[in-house]
Amino acid sequence: MTEARDSELSTEQSRAIAARVREELARRRISRQRLADDARISISTLEKALSGRRPFTLATTIRLEEALSAPLRIAKSAGVPGAFGLAPEALGSYSRPAVARLEGDYLTLRPSFGERGAVYAYRTEIRWDEASSSLAFRESARLDSAFTQKGAVSLPNQSGHIYMITSELGQFRLAILARPTITGELYGLLTTLQAGVGSQLIPASASIAYVPLARVPNAKFGKINSREPCYAAYRAHIDRINEESYVRFFPE
Repeated sequence: MTEARDSELSTEQSRAIAARVREELARRRISRQRLADDARISISTLEKALSGRRPFTLATTIRLEEALSAPLRIAKSAGVPGAFGLAPEALGSYSRPAVARLEGDYLTLRPSFGERGAVYAYRTEIRWDEASSSLAFRESARLDSAFTQKGAVSLPNQSGHIYMITSELGQFRLAILARPTITGELYGLLTTLQAGVGSQLIPASASIAYVPLARVPNAKFGKINSREPCYAAYRAHIDRINEESYVRFFPE
């Protein structure tokens, strides 16, 4: 038996995956051609698998899961939250292979809350957490280390966006991000609390960018103003969020 055939799924598995794919296509109102393009497979391969003329392979299934950001393989004990590398339903029921591209270290950029025009830069790590069976994020290298955040990552099918959520004692902080660009950047909106005078906390929102650290040699963290050599590159990411309508701010 060849290596390719070893990776073929059973007839029962293939039928179940075909049903899930057809359901996702109908719910999202996207064409088979678009899904094939997003998954980087041929339309012929997709059509034959959906019609039952050939079984799905593991490689094709993983690519479809990545394109849909949704699990297609149902574990026998799927009723158990987080079983077999699936995130809990509350976080989107995504599989680990489908979100593996998001794992890594990111340079995180947002406008400074204290200096007009400056950029605040720190580090964010996104990794699969076995205990919660989901992606988790953790910040570091913040000047205001007392406000360092960590939390869960949600990827619901309906919106197609990525949610990075801190939930501690009923208090929430949220970043809503678009799907990664072709070079891996995540762009979106941060909603948080700004420390004011004394113990006062003020709700605040700002654009936020997550740039793969591998693409930023000698990244600098902290408050970056126009005198810093990296300022223009950092600022360009924040400006891109607004210029390309990754987020929308409504005038009062």
